[in-house]
Amino acid sequence: MKRIILTGGGTAGHVTPNIALLPRLKELQYDIHYIGSYNGIEKELIEQFGIPYHGISSGKLRRYFSVQNFTDPFRVVKGLGEAKRLVKILKPDVIFSKGGFVSVPVVMAGKRRKVPTIIHESDMTPGLANKLSIPSATKVCCNFPETLEHLPAGKAVLTGSPIRQELLSGDKYKAREFLGFKSDKPVILIIGGSLGSVAVNDAVRSILPELLNSYQVVHLCGRGKIDESLKGLEGYAQFEYIKEELKDLFALTDIVISRAGANAICELLALHKPNLLIPLSANASRGDQILNARSFERQGFSAVLEEEELDKDVLLSSINRLYERKDSYIEAMKKSSQQNSIDTIIDLIESVVNK
Repeated sequence: MKRIILTGGGTAGHVTPNIALLPRLKELQYDIHYIGSYNGIEKELIEQFGIPYHGISSGKLRRYFSVQNFTDPFRVVKGLGEAKRLVKILKPDVIFSKGGFVSVPVVMAGKRRKVPTIIHESDMTPGLANKLSIPSATKVCCNFPETLEHLPAGKAVLTGSPIRQELLSGDKYKAREFLGFKSDKPVILIIGGSLGSVAVNDAVRSILPELLNSYQVVHLCGRGKIDESLKGLEGYAQFEYIKEELKDLFALTDIVISRAGANAICELLALHKPNLLIPLSANASRGDQILNARSFERQGFSAVLEEEELDKDVLLSSINRLYERKDSYIEAMKKSSQQNSIDTIIDLIESVVNK
């Protein structure tokens, strides 16, 4: 039996593409193992699939001052030792990495043990974790054609981003019953990312009275970011995170407000959901979400609102304008040529294993 190690973590965006590959990998009878951090969100997301999960120590390199910048290098060194030991014991035929800092020691350990390793970069330009991993990788998958110029020519493969197929089979009637919503108002879904966004959460909640006059709102606000004072408000449902019901919520949703992580926006594209993207600001990130959002805006898939422009009046008018023009966004998304990312990536995995 062929054995594969999947790795990636830190946010749901570094895990869900791995999850999207699971059905095909199981069909091909791969023995699947997952390496992530001890207690990251990846552990919670992966263990529900009954896949052996192996935790390692993990740190990160921050772009701002933090006391943890002095301690995390030791965690990384420890994680590298643990990854080497796991790769030696598991003897995988291939490693597939979705990125995040926990994946770097795994990719490096794979190279040391001469295991072919494929990594996937979702954003327009590679993040720091993947930049560190690229020299150890056999192949590098990417999501945007523009990314190819940032990758080694012999390794780069344009694959697109794997989308969980179950998201395409939602039931809006189940969602309406689950939420207790009525059928007389359109539904807005707000997604701030798996960790949530204080800026987006606060901005949305500041205009809730006005929003609820015309819409019903589903708010995925992130861990620890529930507002207890809003519980029981008619037409408003808030959750830290949604798993099984997400496909049904998408089916019910008319428009989406979201951060601009590459995996999230590719799911919106596949689902043909008109969306307002509020990318993470360049002050708080390396600017990848801004590049992602502007690319989708140019292609007619998304409206974009910079975080620096976020205030009550601008947000409300942007939402109303998006809803009024939703049909034009849907039409543009339907015309998009979606690559069969899962098949492309699985074929790539099979080719390096068989080689």
